[in-house]
Amino acid sequence: MALARLALTALAATAPLSSGTRAQIPPTETETASYRGLHSAALRGDVEEIAHLVRAGADVNARDANGRTPLHVATYRGDAAAVRALLAGKADPNLLDRQRYDAVTIAAVRDDVDTLRALVEHGASASLITSPYDGTALIAAAHLGHHEVVRELIRAGAPLDHVNNLGWTALIEAVILGDGGRRHTETVQALVEAGANVTIADRNGVTPLAHARQRGYGEIAAILEKAGAR
Repeated sequence: MALARLALTALAATAPLSSGTRAQIPPTETETASYRGLHSAALRGDVEEIAHLVRAGADVNARDANGRTPLHVATYRGDAAAVRALLAGKADPNLLDRQRYDAVTIAAVRDDVDTLRALVEHGASASLITSPYDGTALIAAAHLGHHEVVRELIRAGAPLDHVNNLGWTALIEAVILGDGGRRHTETVQALVEAGANVTIADRNGVTPLAHARQRGYGEIAAILEKAGAR
């Protein structure tokens, strides 16, 4: 029980603070108390038990009441070893929970490069449309300034210019939801270097450059200007 409580504390810490977006919801204490089998093993990070249960024929893609698979649970914990064990057992890395989050987006929000790499190496897509906002893992990571994750997602083929149902691209979110500091500046640099379209405006016709100037983000504005933004 003590180990489960520690795992639950770690899960709660993954719920991101968001500006105008709905945070992901890791398993609650009530939910984890009901976990059995692979969900329980994933929560505890018990790699040996995961392998044993998979060999015994357990459903590796079983769902909890919120549609989370054991892989979602392990990803919320940031347990790359448990994630790899589940993937080795043929867990589907592209399933969405009821909030429409996949493991890649969960790892992206956690700023968890190791788990993200494990997922991508086992066939997880960086291109899924996720969240209630029809976004992507790249948009979520850019919003939070997770620049290393952004670079990993770009390498994995994430769509650079996807527009979510708020009318924002990853580049726009990095500017308007960022703080203009190092992490968001490096995020903008990574997106621009990868070829993100710097001219796509929001629904009000405001470009990323105009947003950066309005906020006094001089370094970000300079990056965008050098890339041909107007």
